Amino acid sequence: MVKFSKELEAQLIPEWKDAFVNYWQLKKHIKKIKLSKMQQKQHQHHRDFNHNNGVFGLSICDPVRFLASKFSRDNEAENIIQVKRKVMEEGDDHEVYETELAQLFSEEDEVRAFFERLDRELNKVNQFYRTKESEFLERGEILNKQLQILLELKQILIDRRRKPSGGIIPRSWTPCPRNSDISDGQGGAALSGDGTAAATETDDVIAALERNGVSFINAASSWAKTKKGKPKVAMRIDIPAETPARTISAVTSMLWEDLVNNPKKESGTGNFINRKKIQCAEKMIRGAFVELYRGLGLLKTYSSLNMVAFAKILKKFDKVSNQKASASYLQVVKRSHFISSDKVVRLMDEVESIFTKHFANNDRKKAMKFLRPQQQKESHMVTFFVGLFTGCFVSLFCVYAILAHLSGIFSANTEAAYMETVYPVFSVFALLCLHLFMYGCNLFMWKSTRINYNFIFEFSPNTALKYRDAFLLCTTFMTAVVAAMVVHLLLRASGFSPSKIDAIPGILLLISICLLICPFDIFYRPTRYCFLRIIRNIICSPFYKVLMVDFFMADQLTSQIPLLRHLESTACYFLAGSFKTHHYDTCKNGRLYRELAYVISFLPYYWRAMQCARRWFDEYDTNHLANMGKYVSAMVAAGARLTYTRQSNYLWFGIVLVTSVVATIYQLYWDFVKDWGFLNPNSRNPWLRDDLILRNKSIYYISIALNVVLRIAWVETVMRFHVTTVQWRMLDFFMASLEVIRRGHWNFYRLENEHLSNVGKFRAVKAVPLPFREMDSD
Repeated sequence: MVKFSKELEAQLIPEWKDAFVNYWQLKKHIKKIKLSKMQQKQHQHHRDFNHNNGVFGLSICDPVRFLASKFSRDNEAENIIQVKRKVMEEGDDHEVYETELAQLFSEEDEVRAFFERLDRELNKVNQFYRTKESEFLERGEILNKQLQILLELKQILIDRRRKPSGGIIPRSWTPCPRNSDISDGQGGAALSGDGTAAATETDDVIAALERNGVSFINAASSWAKTKKGKPKVAMRIDIPAETPARTISAVTSMLWEDLVNNPKKESGTGNFINRKKIQCAEKMIRGAFVELYRGLGLLKTYSSLNMVAFAKILKKFDKVSNQKASASYLQVVKRSHFISSDKVVRLMDEVESIFTKHFANNDRKKAMKFLRPQQQKESHMVTFFVGLFTGCFVSLFCVYAILAHLSGIFSANTEAAYMETVYPVFSVFALLCLHLFMYGCNLFMWKSTRINYNFIFEFSPNTALKYRDAFLLCTTFMTAVVAAMVVHLLLRASGFSPSKIDAIPGILLLISICLLICPFDIFYRPTRYCFLRIIRNIICSPFYKVLMVDFFMADQLTSQIPLLRHLESTACYFLAGSFKTHHYDTCKNGRLYRELAYVISFLPYYWRAMQCARRWFDEYDTNHLANMGKYVSAMVAAGARLTYTRQSNYLWFGIVLVTSVVATIYQLYWDFVKDWGFLNPNSRNPWLRDDLILRNKSIYYISIALNVVLRIAWVETVMRFHVTTVQWRMLDFFMASLEVIRRGHWNFYRLENEHLSNVGKFRAVKAVPLPFREMDSD
């Protein structure tokens, strides 16, 4: 039977862990009471022995005394403790509980300490529950107002289609004054009505919107008049600039307001109220309702788990103290706010009915798919295939090593051709599979340490990749790659033309690309399409709103520059037709190829720098500009090292040394201080941070040292080793693999720090921006 402490740790909400009952600390108090009771028994036994001078005996009255004492304890069980409820000065809603011992215990100090701690835990749970409940209730009211505004605007669109020439419909969005939220929205809107015949109906529309919390500028009886004497009202819709079109629109609108410097100037052409804007607003409100429902479900789970924890710990106290104090205290717990309040349940029912009616066409089953997504059960078949493909990979790799030795492909005559043509393609797959393996290890560690990576990355729980799936992808790809390498060697040894068999790596690459973009729901389609969407956001990073998963993936790309270089040489080799002529120097000596090497070396850092610039534009946090400087320095160092490989002189050696040292110090500082949260001299964990997930602190110090060593691996590029082509290629692959391993090692601590930040702020529900907002007056 699983102990409740482990069950509680497995089921509690990680971000709210500090707000739960500290069951483990209460168990320590129970142990102290038990030890004190044992000591009391030993002293009592020793006193009885001395009193009777070692003579033992029983009396015929002992059973009567035993029954009398038991009957007396049963009658006085309810009077052992008295729990008092005190109302604080803030109001009737703020209450605390205090327990007083109505009966003396032999271990009175330990019992009093236990109940004092129990009262603190009960007050903590009550206060947290009340705070979160009020937040969700307030959020629910806001969402109801937003929904009513949305329904009114949808009705306006319907009326516009029915009466295209009528004047009762607010027609155009006119530019609004610039405000501090311009980066979060696309622009403001002014609802303007035409025609005097429809004034009454316009008043009805405005009055309906005002009832739902929208304040119009100069509305009601004293409307502002345009030059033609027409009434003008204003309301703002904020659609986040998450796409290139919305971002460009927001930037141009901001620049236009700065250039014209007259936000009140009338504009004849405005952004029209259209279906697309209403659909975006509806999607935002729908997502907000889903997150509200999820938060209410978490709060309900919080209440039930804490109730069970109180019941379990009081049962342990009764067992240890041989008293029956749990019944009276549990009655108090049941009457406390976090159990007696039914506001959360009623709000959940209300959200279900609203969502079913307005977002699921009265289809409750469809609504529940959004509100309560079912997580896929882990299949043992995945584990089986992971083991199967791992065995196949090891066997095929051994076969490849034997065939390579027998065929002599690494001899002086054939090493250059083989390493220049076949090696780049297979190394791409090898580095990719190594990165997948490290990601699988990250997923395993995050799950083991209760780091909520799905919430941090905003992944859907029912389609998110699990660590077994990552290992399956890794082993499947590596088995296919090594099998292709074995086939390539067998055909080469059989005397086939090199121009034919060298197409095998290209075919494997083509099959992989087709599988990546395959539209059929096979081979983890949600994960594949999520990956493509993230890559699109990275490539267009200045124009897409940057999410956590976007810059996390961009950081992975900065560690895969050798992979991108190999893709460049592979693409040139096959597109130029060099595999037919077997002249691999065609691409290597080309000017365009050599210049593209700089572009590819810069691109991952450039994308990451543009993400930092976009985050600064959205959040106005100068830390993002400092982070952008880190990637600019890395870009300069990468360019200097690439130039040094082509122009080996003392000048470029000095430039490489200076730029690389500066970039490395910059990166190490950001790794330890910003990304990992370490090097805090005032921390209770020396030079780490206050909160750590791993219990063994030495692991963190070893990780710091390992990260330093792997960060300075660039020293190999400036040292001139006299090696052959095969040895140089193997060394290059080894250094690239070390960087991938360093990135996988970095990933765990980066997400640990992010998770602890969420825990410190009790942030377990995503904050979804809402579309409708009041506008400042002119």
